[in-house]
Amino acid sequence: MPVSDTVEQQEQPWNRRRLRSTNERLLLDRLRDSGAASRAQLARDTGLSKPTVSSALASLEAAGLVREAGTHAPERGRTAVLYAPDPAAGYALGVDIGRSWLRVAVVDLDGTVAARADVRNRARASAALADLVVGTARQVVENSGVDPAEVVHGVVGTPGVYDERRRRVRYAMRLPGWGRTGIVDRMREELGVPLEVHNDANLAALGEYTYGVGEGSRLFAYILIGTGLGMGVVSEGRLFTGAHGLAGEIGFLPWPGRQKPERLEDAVSGVAVVESARRFGMSGQLTAKAVFDAARRGDPAAARAVELEGERIAHTVAAAAAVLDPDLVVLGGGVGHNVNLLRRPVREHARALTPLRSRIVPSPLGGDAVLLGAVATALDTARDVVFERRTAGT
Repeated sequence: MPVSDTVEQQEQPWNRRRLRSTNERLLLDRLRDSGAASRAQLARDTGLSKPTVSSALASLEAAGLVREAGTHAPERGRTAVLYAPDPAAGYALGVDIGRSWLRVAVVDLDGTVAARADVRNRARASAALADLVVGTARQVVENSGVDPAEVVHGVVGTPGVYDERRRRVRYAMRLPGWGRTGIVDRMREELGVPLEVHNDANLAALGEYTYGVGEGSRLFAYILIGTGLGMGVVSEGRLFTGAHGLAGEIGFLPWPGRQKPERLEDAVSGVAVVESARRFGMSGQLTAKAVFDAARRGDPAAARAVELEGERIAHTVAAAAAVLDPDLVVLGGGVGHNVNLLRRPVREHARALTPLRSRIVPSPLGGDAVLLGAVATALDTARDVVFERRTAGT
């Protein structure tokens, strides 16, 4: 709630500084959420007096946090100056580390991409992968024309779960050596940017909630199906990670293999699609994409492999429905993006497996879901950091 000007006058000096900061943040958030506005409109929206709004805007403008963004000429009265946040007050870094691709972006405080790079991940050792991340991020910052000192926060998405106490990534089975202690610290030091590390499926879920079909969902699950299998869960707009950050690691669920018990990840992934296709008679150098493309052309072996993959995904959806009761299940990742082929077998088998019903849709974000989640998460912190830095001592 807005704080009254009467209370402001009664506060001690240090409290008055804190109150001014609160009012400034209130106005900045209003401008960021609802767009450019005049002083009069801001006063109406926040309940602050016009003099308080004018003073706070002057401080924000002097700090480089807001700028004039045009004028508004009403039918009656004076022309009003419009104010908006200055997106160039700071920048954030988003990184998506995948088994096949590395994606990096630098964005301003509005979330507009200043520069981006998507490069093949051919690293086969942790040191080489760390070099690739650092080198690509530096190049992206250079290409953006942004002063590196203005990049105030970064978020990295990776398979596995980052253990802050042990300072290493755990359970990143598809990235050889990525669990070594000190790898993340090394990237932080060489980039000179504070880095958070989060599970890729969790970030994809946040990206889907912020920019995709998850917006407005009460509880939804994002199932990431690519070289591995993971799930992110967002409830009431907040990520659910469990007691140890491992919620959604459905790839570790047991699965009855042909020779011996397997993990669900071994059955529901791009690798599993290729293995099934070979078992049904396809040959040559195969990828999951090649199998799906062949199924579209009517290849019977590929079609059987896709049908089997749909059945296995249905088991994953049924497990999520039983535990979480989501109103929405989003399928993403390299395999999940082939929902046009998978939708029928997934829905048919899911109906046979469980009476629980969740809407199943493809991710509209494609391969960008993790990166967008990383960007959205980095921006939350970057905006706070920039505000504190630029208003310190005012």
